[in-house]
Amino acid sequence: MVKETAYYDELGVNPKATPEELKKAYRKMALKYHPDKNPEDPEKFKHISQAYEVLSNEEKRAVYDQGGEQALKEGGGGGGGSGFGFSSPMDIFDMFFGGGGGGRGRRERRGKDVVHQMNVTLKELYNGGSRKLSLQKHIICPKCSGVGGKKPPETCPACKGSGSQVRIQQLGPGMVSQMRTACGECRGQGERINSKDRCRQCEGKKVVQERKILEVNVDKGMSDGQKIMFSGEGDQEPNIEPGDIIIVLDEQEHPVFRRQDNDLLMKMNITLVEALCGFQKVITTLDDRKIVISCNPGEVIKHEDIKCVLGEGMPTYKDPFVKGRLIIVFEVEFPENLSLDNIKVLEKILPPRPQVEIPEKAQECRLSRFDPNQRRQRMHGHRGSEEDESARHVQCQQS
Repeated sequence: MVKETAYYDELGVNPKATPEELKKAYRKMALKYHPDKNPEDPEKFKHISQAYEVLSNEEKRAVYDQGGEQALKEGGGGGGGSGFGFSSPMDIFDMFFGGGGGGRGRRERRGKDVVHQMNVTLKELYNGGSRKLSLQKHIICPKCSGVGGKKPPETCPACKGSGSQVRIQQLGPGMVSQMRTACGECRGQGERINSKDRCRQCEGKKVVQERKILEVNVDKGMSDGQKIMFSGEGDQEPNIEPGDIIIVLDEQEHPVFRRQDNDLLMKMNITLVEALCGFQKVITTLDDRKIVISCNPGEVIKHEDIKCVLGEGMPTYKDPFVKGRLIIVFEVEFPENLSLDNIKVLEKILPPRPQVEIPEKAQECRLSRFDPNQRRQRMHGHRGSEEDESARHVQCQQS
């Protein structure tokens, strides 16, 4: 039993989530609440990153499950240390999506990578194909060639070109904290342009927005979470190498098949007569072929039996002619009831019932249909009635 679920709630997962489920949840939430897409609430991105930092580390997750966030702080973890040495939520994002450069010095020479999530069906991952994706990106202003105005910008006198300022905050008697923030005069640029000299097209920002159409090729056998990179197609800034655009594939659930590595799993319902006497079933594959599977008479299929068809699973990435297995889990549908005539026929065909010796003073009890809501209803206002009193006890008859 976990003491707190706040971190799990941030990622939208169950406390019993596997590491793979945590990764997938973080990927979706981080893309949705990234500061570039959600500038109104940057704290949400920090909370998501902090939750994943803790839950992705086995030791910290165990401490959190037992004692909550307070236990992490008391244990020296503080809830924010990941065990990987991240210094900020963006470091986790960059490592997770393989973007941006990892080191601060590299980020100064190279623009940020732009990460987008693209929903794909299992059928698209099976067959491959091409999709067009429309994105908005920044490009160097064509009117001023990235200068920002008629004259070159001057060094910002407020921050002296550093792009940041130190703000001192009084915490208590003799205690102060220093916080470095972006300069308000130049918006962190380290330079500014006189308002009368600013370029009318970009308003001194040096870049303008442009609509970009990307053709994304999904190869056969690609998987959920796989990244497709467009090198140098990220946002442009003057004197900085553009980053990449990274497309992350997000596999959508299929109504029939579920993927497991290169295998495809499906459930198949069969009747009792099919389970005992054989059957033929037609399956429509993900490339719209019809295949027939057969079970010969005399080969009994039990409930939850598992069979497979070789070579009818997912194609292997980069080697699409090699395919995994189609794994079928059988669910046998039993009839609701039988007539006395049918019972007599079955008794002649099937092995005899085992003989049971009944003790002399044994009580004979009647089986009733199980209702999982019965107890819950009794606990919500019906305790005093005679109907509930009878429902609280098993009804037995003296044999």
